[in-house]
Amino acid sequence: MYRYKKLSDLQLKAAILVFLLKKGRWGGYYFPLDTLVNWFGKKVRNGKRIEKIIKDLVNERYLTLYKRGPTVSLNPARSEEIVDFIKRVEIESE
Repeated sequence: MYRYKKLSDLQLKAAILVFLLKKGRWGGYYFPLDTLVNWFGKKVRNGKRIEKIIKDLVNERYLTLYKRGPTVSLNPARSEEIVDFIKRVEIESE
């Protein structure tokens, strides 16, 4: 539980992408945004920070919003870039 509190914004972005990747949330298989914010918000203790990071991921087009915002999924058109981003952040954090 403590491991998420000390993560930088870049590491939290990678953690959110890994979470969705493990759940298989690509394209039309979306995940409720409020559940994602609540889950990470409990771990980080700052839901507004998580919302900001998710908004950044949407602006970078790693995530796609559905149903006018209440659900989110990984962008299948950027699958290689998402995996590369996760690997790059993991290497930098070691």
